[in-house]
Amino acid sequence: MDNTSSFATSPGFVASEIFNVPVSTSQPSAQTSHSVEPKNFVPLEPSTLQETRLGEALVESLILKTLQNVGTASGRRIADQVKLPFGVVNEMLHNLKSQLLVAHKAAAAMSDYEYELSQAGFERARRFTEQCTYFGAAPVALEDYLTSIEKQSIRKIRPRMPQLRTAFQDLLLSSEMLSQVGQAVNAGRGLFLYGPPGNGKSSIAERVMQCASEAIWIPRTISVGREIIRLYDPATHEALPLDDEGMLLSSSQIDGRWIRIRRPTVVVGGELTLDQLEISYNSQTGVNEAPLQLKSNCGALVVDDLGRQRVSVMELLNRWIIPLEKGVDYLALASGRQIRIPFDQLIVFATNLEPKELVDEAFLRRIPYKIEVVDPTVEQFHDLFKENAPSYGFEASDSVLEHLVLSHFAAKQRPLRFCFVRDILEQAKNYCEFHERPMELTEETIDIATKNYFAGL
Repeated sequence: MDNTSSFATSPGFVASEIFNVPVSTSQPSAQTSHSVEPKNFVPLEPSTLQETRLGEALVESLILKTLQNVGTASGRRIADQVKLPFGVVNEMLHNLKSQLLVAHKAAAAMSDYEYELSQAGFERARRFTEQCTYFGAAPVALEDYLTSIEKQSIRKIRPRMPQLRTAFQDLLLSSEMLSQVGQAVNAGRGLFLYGPPGNGKSSIAERVMQCASEAIWIPRTISVGREIIRLYDPATHEALPLDDEGMLLSSSQIDGRWIRIRRPTVVVGGELTLDQLEISYNSQTGVNEAPLQLKSNCGALVVDDLGRQRVSVMELLNRWIIPLEKGVDYLALASGRQIRIPFDQLIVFATNLEPKELVDEAFLRRIPYKIEVVDPTVEQFHDLFKENAPSYGFEASDSVLEHLVLSHFAAKQRPLRFCFVRDILEQAKNYCEFHERPMELTEETIDIATKNYFAGL
């Protein structure tokens, strides 16, 4: 059975007009049990099919395809598969039975039945499968997804210096650089990290979301009419348990079509192509795959080593110039339908090259924060070496560090880099282990480690 999942909102949950989508403005039913909206965004379970904003035919197709794949299943097992309340699924099953598409095979516990497909049901399920093989969690309507982005926007988080210090505690960054990074995250706008290699641009970029609120909710899949877009990606998103955000609500009140994840950080490098920035359609399954910027909404999208991608920098930046300026992106579905989606992430470009060598002034204006990640000072290099040496089994004395800097950097006019600390310590540790020597950081050990490391450089 497909366990990949699956907010339906109350009828009064209205999407922002900025997204140009039709929304329902009817008032909540007096029978709705969710009269108080939680302080934080939490997707509440729908009470009726109407509240899901999904068409009856779409839900019918998921139920029939589930039975086609599993043979026989109780109403509650089907409800668990499609992540809709049993009451909603049970009503659908009654309708399908009256149409002679499903039949009772046996009674089940708690006023339920075991269901199986009739011959007509098999035929209809087969036609549905030819169009789309997906039979997991029911999708979330695009309108409800847009509302969730508005409520969980990256531009609503406001980290302060203490949060920055915690997020970057394992990196040696100046207060000035922490301030610059924090301002960029606080603004939720673009960030350009540039400077020589080996000084931690990628590490900084990958940690920017650690100073933000931990969790957000995303749909497992999104529906646009009858078309399905897969959003949740286990390779990209980290699922989080309900712990403290199980809050005022029990898990039974949470809409199972949504999943709680850590604010995403999507990292791409030299493998990035323009195709990855568009919705991709799998003709064999009939399912659309969300592009990178959609998967990183409410989080960060890191383009590492800018300038090394298969696509030219200008093509890449031209693709994003409107989203960066307007905060929205336009995506085309396989049917040709175009949808307007929030472009709601902190986009981080990291490069070893000067920004002005890569892009023009017009684009740089759209990336409001440019931070140069510079080489460490001698004092910073010493401090980092002393801080890291114990984890490799060494103690670093001032005299050995002075020898290292004077003999292997100053004398050879070689610049210091933060990454050299880790790499030289690894070389020294390997040398001592191989020769079964005491784990001592001596001038001799340093000379051998640096000779290995810098040969040919």
